[in-house]
Amino acid sequence: MDVHENLPGVTLEAVAEAHEKDLAIQDQYGVDYRRYWVDVEEGKVFCLVEAPTAEAAAAVHKEAHGLLPDHTYPVFEGS
Repeated sequence: MDVHENLPGVTLEAVAEAHEKDLAIQDQYGVDYRRYWVDVEEGKVFCLVEAPTAEAAAAVHKEAHGLLPDHTYPVFEGS
């Protein structure tokens, strides 16, 4: 999961547009951006992604829209 912080004024519409740009190129990097969550009040975005490396996931963001994550955390789904 990657986390984008310090995005004052972030909107659901802007994040949806950025997500679509990620989806358009993610296959080139072997990445699958699955879901995202937006905290409009705090200016944060959380992206759930399956990727071979954190660098590959960040490369998609960089090429698609230039918004690199501030943090990346390996997470595993529980039951």
